[in-house]
Amino acid sequence: MAFKEINLNMGPQHPSTHGVLRLKLAVDNEVVLSVESIIGYLHRGMEKLWENLTYTQVVPLTDRLDYLASLSNNLGYVLAVEKLAGIEVPRRARYIRVVLAELQRLASHLAWLGFQANDIGAMSVLLYGFEARETILDVFEEYCGARLTIHGIRIGGVPHDLDAALAARIRKVLDGIPRRLADIRALLDDNRIWKQRTVGVGRIAADDAIAYGLTGPCLRACGAAWDMRKDVPYSSYDEFDFDVPLGRNGDVYDRYLVRLEEICQSIRIVRQALDGLPEGETSAKVPRVLKVAPAEVFHTIEAPKGILGFYIRSNGTDKPERVKMKSPSFINLQSVEHMCKGNLFSDVVGILGSLDIVLGEIDK
Repeated sequence: MAFKEINLNMGPQHPSTHGVLRLKLAVDNEVVLSVESIIGYLHRGMEKLWENLTYTQVVPLTDRLDYLASLSNNLGYVLAVEKLAGIEVPRRARYIRVVLAELQRLASHLAWLGFQANDIGAMSVLLYGFEARETILDVFEEYCGARLTIHGIRIGGVPHDLDAALAARIRKVLDGIPRRLADIRALLDDNRIWKQRTVGVGRIAADDAIAYGLTGPCLRACGAAWDMRKDVPYSSYDEFDFDVPLGRNGDVYDRYLVRLEEICQSIRIVRQALDGLPEGETSAKVPRVLKVAPAEVFHTIEAPKGILGFYIRSNGTDKPERVKMKSPSFINLQSVEHMCKGNLFSDVVGILGSLDIVLGEIDK
């Protein structure tokens, strides 16, 4: 049969694109020849908007970027401002931030697990994952009143302390997640259909992943041990004992296994933080109107999807002169063509889902 290239559009309305994304595909029969990612449908001009707001007013807008990990966005931006302004955060506040950030990682990974399984056809896992995630969102709601776009970090510290009742509730949530995770793994780990759709699919070698700028679980699934919490610690992460899960094959299945193990490690970190929660203040003394002397800074954290960075330039006023965000979803999307080429058209959904992108932080 003669070669015939066919062009197909996936999106921008397709539910499995995890947002308003268009993939322009060239296929030969069922085999993918090329993929072009077309973005910009969700662009809101966030970075330009931030230049017209005070440093404090920017914080709640970071919630709307990666809306499945909004508290991590808060933390990344606030740490950059504190570094720029020379603000020393109390140790108790740093520990509470770790608790909140790791709970957010748990919620993000559980949502990903449900979405990914549902995209490939395992709908029960979506219900299991969201059932476990709801218990974490209940904690966020009790802590700061929000469940999704969580405004849970403040410049200089945190808005509220962790009292004994909330700490006990967090421990109860942590006790329940491994049981639900065991149910999910019993359904998927050795499931013949799941493995046929994930093992060896969307492979990328560590060298190629680094060249494309991949970070987070997608990079670690290739066997590259790079985690900002370990390699460039921030917010007291150097005081906790945890492992960095690694894969070997860099395929969709390894990206699944790495995130499962990261859930276990996040539980481990939160328990340590609660056990060793120091006494003291939960916020530094920050002026009501924060003005920062002219300077510039770039600060990164390990968000659930990868390395999240904020560049801020100050000019001596109460508003930043320039804010630029380096989002992991935007960078990780670069590798989608490399992963898809040579695979079947039906595998594109699983490969794209394995990147765990959110268009809110791609288009900004």
